[in-house]
Amino acid sequence: MKLKLHTAHVFIPDGKPDDKALARTTHIAFGAHQDDLEIMAYDGIIKCFQQEAKWFTGVVVTNGSGSPRDDVYKNYTDDEMRVVRLKEQKKAAVVGEYAAQILLDYPSGAIKDSKNKDAVEDVRAILLAARPTVVYTHNLADKHDTHVGVTLKVIEAIRGLDAKERPEAVYGCEVWRDLDWMCDTDKVALDCSAHENLQAALLGVFDSQIAGGKRYDLATMGRRRAHATYHASHSTDATTGLSFAMDLTPLIDDPSCSAAAYVQDYIARFGKEVAERLAKLQ
Repeated sequence: MKLKLHTAHVFIPDGKPDDKALARTTHIAFGAHQDDLEIMAYDGIIKCFQQEAKWFTGVVVTNGSGSPRDDVYKNYTDDEMRVVRLKEQKKAAVVGEYAAQILLDYPSGAIKDSKNKDAVEDVRAILLAARPTVVYTHNLADKHDTHVGVTLKVIEAIRGLDAKERPEAVYGCEVWRDLDWMCDTDKVALDCSAHENLQAALLGVFDSQIAGGKRYDLATMGRRRAHATYHASHSTDATTGLSFAMDLTPLIDDPSCSAAAYVQDYIARFGKEVAERLAKLQ
C-alpha cells in the first residue's frame, strides 16, 4: 500500500506486518482529526474489542496541527501540536486494540479542496488493502468543513471500487452536530453502553484537546447518555449510551445520487414530520 505523503504514518499496535494487520480489518473509520474516531466510531471499536474474528482500523486524514491550545500546550507551535496529536492517536490505538492506525497527515486545505484527489486515492488504497465490511465516517450534515470534506472523499473513493470490493455498510456519524434531529425511522442507533471505562480511556488520552480547553470527554459521554434517554419518549431506557448515524450506503449503491440531494431528503422528511404533528394537534 503506497500512500501519497511521505509523512503518512502506519502504526500497528501488536507489531504484525502492515499487510497482514490491515487484511484482518472488518470495521474501519475515516475521521478528519485525532480523537474524531473515538468520538464517532465507538460502535466499531467495541464490536471488535477482544474479538478474534473482528478488527477495527482507524484512519485519521489530517495532521490536526491547527487545533486550539491552552494550558501546558499554550505556546506549542503547529508542528509541535502535530507531533503531540500523533502520539495521542497512537495511544488510543493501543488502548482500543486496533488492527492498525493510519495517519495520512494532510493539511485541512487539501481535504476541503474538491479538486485535490490525493486523499481519495489514499482512501481507496486503504480500502483495497483492508476490505472492511463496515465503514464509519462523518455525517453529511456535520457543520465542520473538513469533516464533510473527508466524507465526500470517502464516498468518492468507495464509488471508484468494483461492486465486489465495496463495504456492506457505510455510516455517517456524529461529531460537530449530532443527529438527534433526524426522524427516528432514519436514524441508525448505535449502542454505546458497553465498557464505559474503555470509552473514558479512549477519550481521555487526548490531553492536548482536553487540557487545551475542549472537554470532548465529558461532552461525548454526556451526549451518548442523553441520546439513550431521549431516543424513545414512551418506553424505559434500553441502553445507557447511544450514538446516531446516517446510513450512507445508498450513496454507494447509487453513484448517480448526489450527496447534497441525499442529505436534503433527510432534512425534508424531518420538516414534514414536524409539520404533520403540528397540523394534527392544532
